[in-house]
Amino acid sequence: MQDTAFRKKKIGYLGAGTWGFALSSLLGQKGHDVTVWTRDPANAALLQERRAHPKLPHSFAPETVLFTSNLREAIVGADLLIESVTASGLRGVLEQIALIASLDMPLVLTSKGIERGSGLLLHEVAASFFSGLASSCIGVLGGPSHAEEVVNQLPTSVVCSAYDPLLMQLIHELFTTPAFRVYPNADIIGVSFGGAMKNIMAIACGISDGLGGGDNAKAALMTRGLHEIRKLAATKNCQPETLNGLSGMGDLAVTCMSSHSRNYRFGKLLAEGLSPEEARLKIGMAVEGMYTCAAALELSLLHGVPIPITEATYAIIYKGLDPREAVRQLLQRTIKEEHL
Repeated sequence: MQDTAFRKKKIGYLGAGTWGFALSSLLGQKGHDVTVWTRDPANAALLQERRAHPKLPHSFAPETVLFTSNLREAIVGADLLIESVTASGLRGVLEQIALIASLDMPLVLTSKGIERGSGLLLHEVAASFFSGLASSCIGVLGGPSHAEEVVNQLPTSVVCSAYDPLLMQLIHELFTTPAFRVYPNADIIGVSFGGAMKNIMAIACGISDGLGGGDNAKAALMTRGLHEIRKLAATKNCQPETLNGLSGMGDLAVTCMSSHSRNYRFGKLLAEGLSPEEARLKIGMAVEGMYTCAAALELSLLHGVPIPITEATYAIIYKGLDPREAVRQLLQRTIKEEHL
């Protein structure tokens, strides 16, 4: 792959949620022409007219950013595609794209998750649509970053990765601004895995806070949660050191401790007595941890890796286990020597 991020680009952006709005605005402010696709025609019309996302009403997209519900309009002729849909929706969107045009341009994934049924990370899902070109075309962007802060240009540090070092450098240069620092990391599996698993721990921390568990309990959940992530990550052969960085500990911290986090808020709503569906509807956006929790448990059962926090969170969401009972069961587990 030979390219440079300093050349003005035509970018097809898939997904117009808050994160897609924030990143497309960042790219538009850097002078790139960005066409953002959303499957909802009414949403596309609203964004095009108002230039602001309903959940980010005080931030406006530059004129270089267009919004459409026509997928062909977004992808045909694009120099590269950037994705911010959902873990559960990624495969379906790529299938739609494959019917319109061949996937032979770079694709940067910003969603975080594990696919149910296959156990694939999202960059692995995307690879199946590229045939032999996957190693040079697929990259990811992850790390601790809330759309609410990025659109306001608050200091943010994230991480990018790709199979191809040239694409990784392109992503770094494409997104980096004085306030949005992008660190390259060659471990695409570790970057993807840490970003996926942290959403589960955020739900657990939200439940703990909602039950009045306190800071001590949340610190324990985050620490033991990171241990759980590292154990399961071994099944994907990522570099364990990656999980100590921005896409692991960094993303875990921001997601578990912030009210901006929809996964954390989802957990708090469960603790308050709402059903998973009621909590999801109240948040009004995708709660990736719900989907990834089930996928991670499938992966753990396949490889025989115990992940008790994830198991408890799954039981609360999908089996109706009372959150207080889940906490009681976790606290009754046998204490073993700590191994890091």
